[in-house]
Amino acid sequence: MPEQTTPAATATAAPTTGSGAPSPFLGCLGCGGLALVALLVLVVRLAWNAGDATDLPRVAPEDMAGRVFRHSQEAYDAMGFTRPVRPGVERVGVSPENTLDAGYCYDGGLLGMEDKTVDGAYRMHHAWALDRVPASQAAAGLRRLHRRLTDEGWEITSYRAAGKGRDGTLYAQRDDGDERMSFDWFADRQYFAGGATAPCAYDPGWRQSDAEPYFPDSAAGAVTPPVLGPSSAHATAGARPSPAA
Repeated sequence: MPEQTTPAATATAAPTTGSGAPSPFLGCLGCGGLALVALLVLVVRLAWNAGDATDLPRVAPEDMAGRVFRHSQEAYDAMGFTRPVRPGVERVGVSPENTLDAGYCYDGGLLGMEDKTVDGAYRMHHAWALDRVPASQAAAGLRRLHRRLTDEGWEITSYRAAGKGRDGTLYAQRDDGDERMSFDWFADRQYFAGGATAPCAYDPGWRQSDAEPYFPDSAAGAVTPPVLGPSSAHATAGARPSPAA
């Protein structure tokens, strides 16, 4: 009789390892899924923390004003300026300046993209400026200031040396940008402008129950900066409450 042959199987069984164990490939898929879930949890947690502004400290405006003024005073000394600058400004961008202002703080929400204002929170800023600053003084002063800020742990985010017919800039930050300083010298006007910005804080004078909306300008309006001058004249000076407060 002709030899009979068994028909070949029409389906191929899934590969196994050992005694019916699942394929390592399938096991890796499971591990990858768990890793992806863990990564998503971490991203959501970081986004939540980045957008949460409820942990801001409660700091009186005069304390924050004193903080930014000290930064400006130290920069003023490093630049080698000695001319006193009284509080106020006559013409912004033209005449000497020594002013305080405050802006809103923002809560990015869960994903850091909502850009909501935080009720009762403010960010204090001190601005100062001098006119008639020659190129030689601006260039040498910015070099000294660059070295000092670097030595003190500030991150220099932008620097351009001043020169004849060439503007000079120096921008620095620390604590992930919560605290910032900026300095610009304008060659065409021989005008030097500096500024210091403090981290956000809650105004202790504001309460959650307040019916009126919070305006940060009220924090800056409550204090007046001292005269900006040589540090020897400011051994004990600091921002003081405004007479109108």
